[in-house]
Amino acid sequence: MITSSKNAKVKYVVRLQSERRFRWREQAFVVEGTRWLTELAEGGHPVKLVFYSEDWSDLTSHVAILQQLAVPVQAVSQEVMAAMSDTETPAGVLAVVGIEPRPLPARPSLLLILDGVQNPGNLGTMLRTAAAAGVDGVLLGPGCVDPYNPKVLRGSMGAHLRLPIHALTWAEIGPLMAGLTVWLADVAGGVSYTAVSWQSPAALIIGSEAWGAGAEAAALADGRCTIPMHAATESLNAALAAGIILFEAARQRRAG
Repeated sequence: MITSSKNAKVKYVVRLQSERRFRWREQAFVVEGTRWLTELAEGGHPVKLVFYSEDWSDLTSHVAILQQLAVPVQAVSQEVMAAMSDTETPAGVLAVVGIEPRPLPARPSLLLILDGVQNPGNLGTMLRTAAAAGVDGVLLGPGCVDPYNPKVLRGSMGAHLRLPIHALTWAEIGPLMAGLTVWLADVAGGVSYTAVSWQSPAALIIGSEAWGAGAEAAALADGRCTIPMHAATESLNAALAAGIILFEAARQRRAG
């Protein structure tokens, strides 16, 4: 059992939790909690290391998860788990996972493109919503918060394991729009989001919480769509707006 927070493996996990550049250099990130471990055990995502506290392993079902993963596991004291965890109340288990995003389908029918979304909670919610709405993939343009930020991971509720999520440049995003009608969500001036035909292959661009979409993102758009609101309301939270439009797209696609 590891009982010292000065242990090299513990320091490694702490750096992955706190440093974006280190995560990308190591091509690894950290997830916490039984739900994540269960999904990792059921899927084929590359797990490198697992750390657990003794109280977490008291349950037979938890031990079965560790056995199913078939990767190096390490018991740690509760104090060490607290040092490695990014939460105030550690879940008792965490894993180091390789960064290997799911590939985009060859012919996507619905993509979500995010421009400058910097709030980790918003991004996590958007990823969770996109997965629930049946989006084929999420493309993160420059200026977005790291999708492997611990707060993003918590908010996504495992979407990283079910959804292609790729951080790309605009030069890389542009060619992926071939065959898609690209809609930019705008506060005003566009057609109603319910008037858009989401049954046709499409992409939705959501801009930053503070400034909306930038020039490079807007240049990709074939049209703009708007969520009609009461005159006294200036705008919606970016994650909420994404959810409203994506589930309208899902409704139309089911009906079609």
